[in-house]
Amino acid sequence: MSNLVADVHDLKSRLEWGQPAFTIIDVRDRHTYNHGHISGAISIPLDDLADRAKSALHKERHIYVYGEHDAHTAHAAETLRAAGFIDVSEIQGGLNAWKTVGGATEGI
Repeated sequence: MSNLVADVHDLKSRLEWGQPAFTIIDVRDRHTYNHGHISGAISIPLDDLADRAKSALHKERHIYVYGEHDAHTAHAAETLRAAGFIDVSEIQGGLNAWKTVGGATEGI
């Protein structure tokens, strides 16, 4: 089981090089997500994550996850790992770190 911590620079370069075999999940609430999120991220609030992960996500894809803060992100990653997802990386610093490196965002 890999407990990966993702660096926003690594994720940004993967996106820029067009490596599509991964999913980015925003586990913040829907309202917060709508106000701004990493481009391409899907919204699955943490409260719904355990229920929705198995139907919404592919087990063989690499998953990047981020939340309100690093502890929130870590909890989401543990939830995914408990649901049988092995290749899960936590985006350290979340959306703020992503914006700092000039990563693309969507939202209001």
